[in-house]
Amino acid sequence: MQPPPAPTTLVGPAPAEPPPLSIYAHYPWCVRKCPYCDFNSHALRGGSDAADMERRYIDALIADVAASAPLVAGRSVDTVFFGGGTPSLMSPASLGRVIDAIARHTALAPDAEITLEANPGTFEAARFRGFREAGANRLSVGIQSFDDAHLTALGRIHDSAEARRAIGIAQDHFERVNLDLMYALPNQSLDAALSDVDVALAFGPEHLSGYHLTLEPNTPFHHSPPPVPDDDTAADMQEAIEARLREAGYDNYETSAFARAGARSRHNLNYWSFGDYLGVGAGAHGKLSTADGIVREMRHKHPQRYLDAARRGQFVQERRSVTADELPFEFMMNALRLADGVPAAWFEARTGLPLATITAELAKARAAGLLDTDDAVLRPTPRGRRFLNELLEIFL
Repeated sequence: MQPPPAPTTLVGPAPAEPPPLSIYAHYPWCVRKCPYCDFNSHALRGGSDAADMERRYIDALIADVAASAPLVAGRSVDTVFFGGGTPSLMSPASLGRVIDAIARHTALAPDAEITLEANPGTFEAARFRGFREAGANRLSVGIQSFDDAHLTALGRIHDSAEARRAIGIAQDHFERVNLDLMYALPNQSLDAALSDVDVALAFGPEHLSGYHLTLEPNTPFHHSPPPVPDDDTAADMQEAIEARLREAGYDNYETSAFARAGARSRHNLNYWSFGDYLGVGAGAHGKLSTADGIVREMRHKHPQRYLDAARRGQFVQERRSVTADELPFEFMMNALRLADGVPAAWFEARTGLPLATITAELAKARAAGLLDTDDAVLRPTPRGRRFLNELLEIFL
């Protein structure tokens, strides 16, 4: 692995004890890249080349896990998340190989939450039974919409009927299922956005994610913007969706996440609580607490460059220490996405900085009505949740 670069500014302190640990594993291929997607994903060619590419990539991913294991030696891995791309394109055997490697090289907890992202266009009952047998115990299905016109506008490879069928197969084989929805879609009305939510609710999933479509830079939608709802209409959609899900018994525990009691995503909670995560695979990011402070890593991004680097045993493209002046914003950027916030004591426990470091900022946020006045917790007020960027700028 490549040595870390020499720091150019004051390195941040090390937490007294490392926080909970997760692993994120990236699978970079999909059937077709959607025009709104800015993730590290690439269309995969079919045929025998695809099978060979998957084998070589899984070999590299396993080697990445093995090479990184000393960085997290002795620490329990509480959650694993396979994201992409479309991880459900890989074979159950490949998934099983990676999970086995994680269990072999790290202290994978017996009750670890292991999530696999899936696209409705890839669902086959036998395949998803295989994923469950390979060790995945939670499925996150990218539905986005149940309206065929909106799915076409988004460039999705599935239609509404396939989305419904996929949910049925998912729930046949997994007790824990999340459905991803999007709103503020091209030419979408408020009624249409709520209709998507109602169809999803009819399946009774334990967890729902609702994302506002954003026109990310360097995507086709950014270069040629589709006719999306204006900001006021999108805000009305968000409020109506939150109200509908609240009435249905879902807790909006994080900005875009809704869960029934006891069904929150442990993996995502670790992100938002400023926990640690080892990122493996092409372009994967990681954050690790070490004796020398908090370190962020990024793997080589393009799949072929990642494979080339893997042959040299050099998986990491960039590694840097998080500086002391960056830590308050990084912590708050995550923790304040949570409706319940986090205990105030976690600031020092997870950054190594005393809470007094941000006394002035806390006072300003509370005076603006954006942060709860309870000294024992760092929690956004309802106004702070609605104007989260304004709240976070105080700590920037």
